[in-house]
Amino acid sequence: MTGNGSLYVVGTPIGNMEDITLRALRVLRDVPLIAAEDTRKTRRLLQRHEIKTRLTSFHDHSGKVKLQQLVEHMKTEDLALVSEAGTPNISDPGHDLIAAAIEKSIPVVSIPGPTAAISALSTSGLPTSQFSFVGFLPRKASERRRLLRSVLAEGRTVVAYEAPHRLIAALVDIEAVESDVQVAICRELTKLHEEVFRGTALEARSHFAAPRGEFTLVIGPSTSKDDAITDEQIASELTRLESDGLSGKEAVKRVASEHGVGRNKVYRVWVEGRRS
Repeated sequence: MTGNGSLYVVGTPIGNMEDITLRALRVLRDVPLIAAEDTRKTRRLLQRHEIKTRLTSFHDHSGKVKLQQLVEHMKTEDLALVSEAGTPNISDPGHDLIAAAIEKSIPVVSIPGPTAAISALSTSGLPTSQFSFVGFLPRKASERRRLLRSVLAEGRTVVAYEAPHRLIAALVDIEAVESDVQVAICRELTKLHEEVFRGTALEARSHFAAPRGEFTLVIGPSTSKDDAITDEQIASELTRLESDGLSGKEAVKRVASEHGVGRNKVYRVWVEGRRS
């Protein structure tokens, strides 16, 4: 270890406790302090490998006082940062601490380890030469569809995280944006009940009738040959925007702007929807 103090960003298992590198174990054993998102879970990992390093809690709600305490610690001693599972700062806590260390010229060292996004991508069977990682999908359907439409239009594979209680809604939105696109739905990666489903979003909805566990979604590149939004898609987007509280006029304006569609066309679809 260095004499001045460094921040070691340590990847830990996302499920299977054996998925940890020899280097990660050495660092966790040699540092004087480990900052952990979930000290109980990290303590189980340390006990498994007979590591007795002191733990302290650090997560999204730790606050500025705790952040400053850890920065002060790193001015003279090393610190290891671990998340609940996987690689810190990848849709996990860690950004504020890493940024603070960099600001104080404290060395930040990567100790590579598992990441659910890359694990899912590598086994999905979908193209991997270019991909977009979007983290957790937005909670609101309108925002979720807007994001999906935007990233799929780029022609890359898309990787996203989703909670089990929102999985079906996300699959509905993927189908609405592009019904034929291929997906790989990865559940409980590296754990006892690991499962990877490959097919369309509609087929996945049928397969995961009662979703349980942790999900990573891999969505294949767009197969659409025509970027023009259909009347049905316009109507669906208008309905969702109005259900989110926008007036008809505001919804028409937003859809026309975001999709490059003439406002008269969007207004026509809106009027027809009101009549029906």
